[in-house]
Amino acid sequence: MTRMSADAVAEPLVGSAAGARRRGRTRRSAKRRRDTLLGYLFISPAIIGLFLFVGYPMVTSLYHSFTDWNGLTPATWVGLDNYVEMFTKDPTFWPSIAVTFLWVVISVPVTIVAGLALAVLVNRALKGVKIFRTIFYLPVVLPAVAVLTLWKYIYDPTYGLANEVLRFLHLPESGWLGDAHVALPAILLVGVWGVGGTMIIFLAGLQAVPTELLEAAKVDGAGAFRSFLKITLPMIGPILLLQLVLQLNGAFQTFNQVAILTKGGPGTSTNLLMYKIYNDGFANFIAAPQLGYATAEVWVLFAIVMVVTLVMLRLTRGRFSAGGEA
Repeated sequence: MTRMSADAVAEPLVGSAAGARRRGRTRRSAKRRRDTLLGYLFISPAIIGLFLFVGYPMVTSLYHSFTDWNGLTPATWVGLDNYVEMFTKDPTFWPSIAVTFLWVVISVPVTIVAGLALAVLVNRALKGVKIFRTIFYLPVVLPAVAVLTLWKYIYDPTYGLANEVLRFLHLPESGWLGDAHVALPAILLVGVWGVGGTMIIFLAGLQAVPTELLEAAKVDGAGAFRSFLKITLPMIGPILLLQLVLQLNGAFQTFNQVAILTKGGPGTSTNLLMYKIYNDGFANFIAAPQLGYATAEVWVLFAIVMVVTLVMLRLTRGRFSAGGEA
């Protein structure tokens, strides 16, 4: 009798505990749904902006790449005609692709090495080093068009500073931007001069390297170069990877230097794909605009950048992790 009474009392208690657990789970589930709803509500402006200013333009540009469109009248569907003309009939397309890849292969390593070298140079506790950091970074904050216009005058073959220096040193003068063999390296020199942004990012990475590791290596007899190669470079691996991605994307989209300094010449020696896209779409906008064709070229450039970036990330997987082997 006593046992039956105890069981009778325990059953409501168990049921009450189970009900409390269910109610607790329900409250937590409701709280999670409310938090999720609030989270989406807070990020909804960014999501809407992404769809309006990125998603919608991408979809419409993909559509227009299959059309004959001048930007003024309704687009006419032509299917793959733009791509067929681009790959088989356009005499400037493949030279533009070739010089673009040449530019990427040359400019990306040079820019990264120059930026890293400057960062190592100014990453020292020397008197006045902050002044040099400012000087090296100054080209980044100067107006790009004004700076490039100044460089155009520097490269002038008649009265430019570049040839004046060569004359002073009794060296052969150069045509610079007017010489098909020199124009691309001359543009590269302008890019290296403005490498301060890359320097600052590398400098931040260098200053995050633990000094204890460098001191321990020094005690063990490692020289400065070996310490840099075995400790510093692996520690800034993620920064190197970031810079590699940024420089690749930036090199494929180079436009200002070509537009202001060479106009794609001489011949097609500096006619990078980004500048060719501009020429095809806008240079003859009044006479014969080809926005549909230029949009197709944009998508080709997008595909090239994506493929190169993915291949580069695949090849560097695990090589640029912090503390791993660079």
